[in-house]
Amino acid sequence: MPPAPHHPMADVALLTESRYACNDAAPDDWYLRNILRDDELLQNALTELGLSSVRLDWAAPDVDWSAFRCAVFRTTWDYFDRIAEFNAWLRRVQTQTRLCNAPETIWWNMDKHYLADLRVRGVPVVPFRLLEPDAPQSLRDLLDDAGWEEAVLKPCVSGGARHTYRVHRDVADTLQEQVRPLLAAESFLLQPFIRDVVQTGEDTVMVVNGRITHAVRKVPKAGDFRVQDDHGGTVYQLEPTREHVELAQRSMAACDPTPSYGRVDMVRDDCGKLMVMELELIEPELWLRQSPPAAEDFARAIAQVAARPVLENTPQP
Repeated sequence: MPPAPHHPMADVALLTESRYACNDAAPDDWYLRNILRDDELLQNALTELGLSSVRLDWAAPDVDWSAFRCAVFRTTWDYFDRIAEFNAWLRRVQTQTRLCNAPETIWWNMDKHYLADLRVRGVPVVPFRLLEPDAPQSLRDLLDDAGWEEAVLKPCVSGGARHTYRVHRDVADTLQEQVRPLLAAESFLLQPFIRDVVQTGEDTVMVVNGRITHAVRKVPKAGDFRVQDDHGGTVYQLEPTREHVELAQRSMAACDPTPSYGRVDMVRDDCGKLMVMELELIEPELWLRQSPPAAEDFARAIAQVAARPVLENTPQP
C-alpha cells in the first residue's frame, strides 16, 4: 500500500514553497507575515463558500494531489530555480487535480517568450530583444540595433529580479563577459530601461475572472531600479484609471484560455503611454491585504475551477 499523505485533507491546496510553508512568522519577519496575511484572507473567503483549504509546499513528498478538488498557485517562488523539477511535477499533477490557473496558462506564462504572442495579438508591450543560447549575440550590437542607450537584461524564466542587470551601452561588453555562462545556459530578454520606473514606479493591476479588483504602485528605493519589496521597494495603493483598466482587461483577453486570476505589470514609455511589462499568471503577488474584498472575488474564481472536471489528458508542451 502507498504511504498515507503527510498533510491535512482539504478541498483546496494553496501552493507555496518550503521557505513559506509554516503557519507562523517571527515578529521581525514582515515578508512571511505578509504572505500569511494574504493567505489568511483567502482561506477565510474560501471557508465562507464552504471550501476547506490547506497551505502546502508544491514539492512536498508523498502528497496525493488527486485528493484535492483544486490546487492554486500562490507563493511557489522557487520554481524558476528548480525548473526541471517543477516541470516534471507540473506534468504529473496537471492530470491528478484541477489547477488554478489552467496548466496551459502556466506553461505559456512560465517563459517570457509569451511577450511575442501578446505583441502579435495587439497588446502594447515594452519593446524587447531575445537572446537565445544557441545564437550568441552581442549585447552592444543589440543595443545599437535597437537604438537603446540603456537596457535591462533578465532571464526568460525568472522571478524576483533573479539574474537581472541594468546595462549601459558603454559597459555592455564588460557585462557580456560577466554573464557569459548564464547566456550560454538559458534564454534572456533585453528591454530598454524605462526611466519612469525610477521616477514614478511600476503599476500593477489585479484581475480576477476578467474584472479589475484593485491596483498598486511599486516604487524602487533610491538608487535602485528593482521595485520588489524584498529589494527595498515600497508598495502603495493605486486607484486605477480607465487607461489602466482597459490595458489590463485587454491583456487578459489576449490569453487563451482566459486566466482565472493574475496581474498586469505596466509602465509608461517616454511619451506617457502605458505598456505591459509582464503578465504574472503563475504565482503573482496579489496584495490582498491592500484590498481584502478582492479575496472574496479570488475565492469565487477558485470555487468555479474546483467545480470543473479534471482533465485526464491535459496538453503538455
